[in-house]
Amino acid sequence: MTEVTEPQPPTPAASGRAATIYDVALVAGVSHQTVSRFLTGFPGIRPETRARVEAALVELDYQPNLSARSLKSGRPHRIGALVHDETETGPSLTAHGATMEARESGYLLDLISLDAHDRDSIEKTLALIGPNSLAGVLALASTDEMVRAFDAARFTTPAFVHTEADDTRLAKTDVSRVGIPALIAHLRDLGHRRVAHVSGPANWSSGRNRARAFAAAVDELGLAHAGELPGDWSARSGFEALAGLEALPDATAYVVANDQMAIGTILALKRRGLRVPGDVSVVGIDDLPESAYIDPPLTTLRVDHAARGREAVASLIGQIEGVAPRPVHIEIPHVVVRESSGPAPAHR
Repeated sequence: MTEVTEPQPPTPAASGRAATIYDVALVAGVSHQTVSRFLTGFPGIRPETRARVEAALVELDYQPNLSARSLKSGRPHRIGALVHDETETGPSLTAHGATMEARESGYLLDLISLDAHDRDSIEKTLALIGPNSLAGVLALASTDEMVRAFDAARFTTPAFVHTEADDTRLAKTDVSRVGIPALIAHLRDLGHRRVAHVSGPANWSSGRNRARAFAAAVDELGLAHAGELPGDWSARSGFEALAGLEALPDATAYVVANDQMAIGTILALKRRGLRVPGDVSVVGIDDLPESAYIDPPLTTLRVDHAARGREAVASLIGQIEGVAPRPVHIEIPHVVVRESSGPAPAHR
């Protein structure tokens, strides 16, 4: 006799639909009530059953229905994230980390883009944010204008302002406290004694911090500060900082406040007939994915921006839920040595 098998319903992946608790229950071999109890944190589930449900959730990439969760708990599960300058490495990676942390914690992050330099437009945007649809507000503030606007705002939901404090309160994971001294020590060990800086914009706390950290580390390590050239984080500004000078600083190395400006700096030096690193070394900060593939590959400081975004969201969710925030590991900035830094030239 030929055995007849019942047709199986298509899997969520095959049908293109999102997985439900019924799909999870089927894969885990439990009832949908058990899956529901698991998702609501019910403690009385046997360890072996819990393990099967967890495995099924991962296999099906189950995403909770935020509307249903909000109705059940009586509070929304959406976070409004006030972001800016998404084309810049630090803000974009911080926002990405924040998005990932929110999603993994059962929240949806809505990105609201601001003009980081226009306080009036920032304040108008804040006035439009409705309190009833958001569980909280995450403000990613890099400029003085943003910090002042957020300080004056009256948030009607839990809010967390993520900003880099001026360097009196920096932590051991910060670029300025440990990263820039390590970068300059790398140049010192290569024999460089006169070092110049291409700085970020002065209305960004990170720009000020990096400039101050550069000056302090140069002094502490016994090197000579050969000058500071202003930039605005863009590759264009790194190029123009040097291209328009009648004479270059008397430096054998440049510490540039981010990788994008370092790319422009290298091009400007080459256009002036200098070899990098034969005549002058250049180092950056951030470790862009492209930095390993420019000519020459850029020595830079690797910074864990995404973890900072995760930490900010974890702190905000702690406020929302009235619990201690989930600890987030932030990698200490460290130097990635490539070909743009080399021994100081003997003739200089």
